[in-house]
Amino acid sequence: MSRAETLRALHHGDTPLVLPNAWDPVSARIVAEAGFSAVATSSGAVARVIGYDDGQLTPEAEMFAAVARMVRAVDVPVTADMEAGYGLSPQEFVERLLETGAAGCNLEDSTSDGLTEPERQADYLAEVRAAAGADLVVNARIDTFLHGGTVADAITRGRAYRRAGADCVYPILAPVESIAELKEGIGGPLNAHAAPDGPTCAELVAAGATRISYGTSLHHYLMDSFRKLLPELG
Repeated sequence: MSRAETLRALHHGDTPLVLPNAWDPVSARIVAEAGFSAVATSSGAVARVIGYDDGQLTPEAEMFAAVARMVRAVDVPVTADMEAGYGLSPQEFVERLLETGAAGCNLEDSTSDGLTEPERQADYLAEVRAAAGADLVVNARIDTFLHGGTVADAITRGRAYRRAGADCVYPILAPVESIAELKEGIGGPLNAHAAPDGPTCAELVAAGATRISYGTSLHHYLMDSFRKLLPELG
């Protein structure tokens, strides 16, 4: 079974897929050694570690190289957070991501210009699916709740993205109480966002989430701990 097939199957197992997001080979290795069945990258954390900020400000060559280093560091599937695709055509995006060895990707439906029109994003996702075939597990992030949208808006986008071939949809920062409605309305695997300060993985699983990821929250938490520790070291 290929790594993409393994990752896809993990979205349909008896237990939710939990993905503490990593940002370099060391953190990826720690996640794998802790027994997690796959590793997800965090674009925001990766960007900051290599000297940039979040929001597609990292040169795509550096992001692909960072993903490749994490893939080489572990024996489990790696799904890469690739923001909104860095302006690459679907064909080039897929070719370059597959070269890294990644088994999946997360693609956002907003940029600094705001939310992408759902039809346009669905077309992009459909072209990514066509180029990748079964070789990538596509997680379609829905940024509705980052822009003051409604559950109905998120469902509309999620349905369009699923029809376009997305394996999973990710209405990031969706209120816990909306998870069940989103899952029922969209259908298929649903990714929810957890964080050390909540909502917790257990809460999201109880609400019906299929896949749990932590985004940049773990990196933020550790950097805050580092910042607090430093005055004690001088």
